[in-house]
Amino acid sequence: MFSGPDSVPPQGLLLVPADTVLRERVERVAASLGLSLVEAPGDAEVVLLDVGAPGAEEALGAALGARRAKDVLALVQLPSDAPLLPGVDDVVSVEALERELPLRLSLARARREGRVEAHQRQRDLELLLELMADYAEMLDGEALLHRVTRRLAEALDIRRASLVVLDGQAGVVVAASDDPSVRGRRIELARYPEIQEVVRTGRPVLVQDAPSHPLLEGVKAEVVAQDIQSIAALPLAVHGKVLGVLLVRAGSRRGAFRPREMDFLLTVAHATAVALRNANLLESVRGQTEAERTARIAAEERAALLARYAAFFAHVHEGMAILDEKACLLSLNAAGARMLDVRPHEVLGRHVNAVCRPADEELLVGLVWAASRGESTQEVDVEVRTARDRLLTLSLSASPLPGGSGVAIFSFRDVTLQRRLAQELRQTKDFLERLIDSSVDAIIASDMRGRVILFNKGAEAICGWPASEALAGLSVEHLYPAGVAREVMRRLRAPEEGGVGRLAVCRQEILTRSGERVPVNMTAAILYEGGREAATMGIFSDLRDRVRLERKLSDAQSRLEQGEKNAVIVALAGTAAHELNQPLTSVMGYAELLLRRLPKEDASHRSVDIIYREAERMAEIVRKIGKITRYETKAYIGQAQIVDLDKASSHEE
Repeated sequence: MFSGPDSVPPQGLLLVPADTVLRERVERVAASLGLSLVEAPGDAEVVLLDVGAPGAEEALGAALGARRAKDVLALVQLPSDAPLLPGVDDVVSVEALERELPLRLSLARARREGRVEAHQRQRDLELLLELMADYAEMLDGEALLHRVTRRLAEALDIRRASLVVLDGQAGVVVAASDDPSVRGRRIELARYPEIQEVVRTGRPVLVQDAPSHPLLEGVKAEVVAQDIQSIAALPLAVHGKVLGVLLVRAGSRRGAFRPREMDFLLTVAHATAVALRNANLLESVRGQTEAERTARIAAEERAALLARYAAFFAHVHEGMAILDEKACLLSLNAAGARMLDVRPHEVLGRHVNAVCRPADEELLVGLVWAASRGESTQEVDVEVRTARDRLLTLSLSASPLPGGSGVAIFSFRDVTLQRRLAQELRQTKDFLERLIDSSVDAIIASDMRGRVILFNKGAEAICGWPASEALAGLSVEHLYPAGVAREVMRRLRAPEEGGVGRLAVCRQEILTRSGERVPVNMTAAILYEGGREAATMGIFSDLRDRVRLERKLSDAQSRLEQGEKNAVIVALAGTAAHELNQPLTSVMGYAELLLRRLPKEDASHRSVDIIYREAERMAEIVRKIGKITRYETKAYIGQAQIVDLDKASSHEE
């Protein structure tokens, strides 16, 4: 409860009077918070005063003494009409001591931190006023700047503070806190990536963990060797133009820079930049040349021109901005300021990347450089983040300002919603296309002139046409036998088969690229836009495998029926042979008996012989009937067919 990165928790509690009856309860609460009761006032950060104890006021005066730097919490019985003693900061109900005391101690810590913060800010303000007074005189610039860096290093408890002025691709150290003789030394900016980052963005750079920060990867060995833990690099900028950098470095013992310290350093950097600029202006006034007067006149003319543009831009609904060759804002209209959640006068002179924080900083700066070279750019999408942390997509157009001054005019509009909808539509379209292509059925759509406008992979597999050729101008009439396409349209417009504009599942034939007729099940529909027929769509299921299967089933059924018929015939033949065999045997037996008894000269002998031979022939026929195993027929009189006994029983012989 009492720890934090920027504060020191109370180290002890002083109970007044020390022998109060509440001491045991207070000790238990303090122990639960990791605190202890102390006896010496100098060891305490908070005083707990038992108002109800005898001599409480005198004991409090003795504990505080003349130095009033501690919070006093009064332990009171509620409700209480007794006035609080002077110097009491807060009260704690004795009835709810265990619950209220942790909260009141937390508030006491906050008050103490506020006092410390206020004291530090007062010291910062006093130092800043002293520096401003020195800058106002600015008689010996080099000595003054060294004194400024030295006092900064002392105030912040850091090992080094330095001022670096930019000179092309290099830097010049004009002052350093630890070495007054270092001024004028040139440094390579490649060895100082934090300075390069400030120059590129125009914004402060804070590195809290230098040995592991990716920005310093290339100089990690030097950072570790010098025990550099935290780095703050702040731009010395005037009207958006970076003149140099205030660079401060702290070791591991010092710790990270606090927000209050960064605010103080920003103010010092701004004041230093103004002082450097004023010093240069003083020198230019002392030795002003004709070329400088010409440049001043040109600048005034450009300012007047920009003012005319600004007056025009104020009435434009799109965002309009004017940037110089360094990509710093010279003008921003009200519409653009609302779009970026900023105030126009607050961003003038700032680098465009610092104002709108684009996702691709190089893209935006590249547009500025292209415009400064006289090139125009139309409708380039750039993602930016506004001052209120809103993510926008802006459509930018850039043109150079007439006159070859390197100044660019930017117009931009918010297309975030349009781009988001377009992305969602693209995703939906891609999903539907994947869904249609994954269907095994053919899905074909055509406009009202019959030209194919949709042809999925299933259609390619069934029809044999590549989608590229089908979409290149294939007429849907080529996919049907002659006259079928018009018949399908007639049925679609009729109410009988699924309603107007719909065709229920029906059997149909379509043509492949080679002319083969393919049986299909099809459904179709008319697509409408605003009540007007816009397109037709059909879904076709290939029935070739099904037809082949039906044919096989039909053949199997026929064979089954034939087998059943054969079985019936065989059973019938066996039954008939069995039933006929007995009477034939009797007939043949009696006929043979008669032949033996009758002499050949008897007139009846021949008749009995004929009966015997015919009975034998009938027995042979019955034998063949009994051997029938299949159904074989032969022609009989006219169109009749009878069983061919020889073929039906021949395989048994």
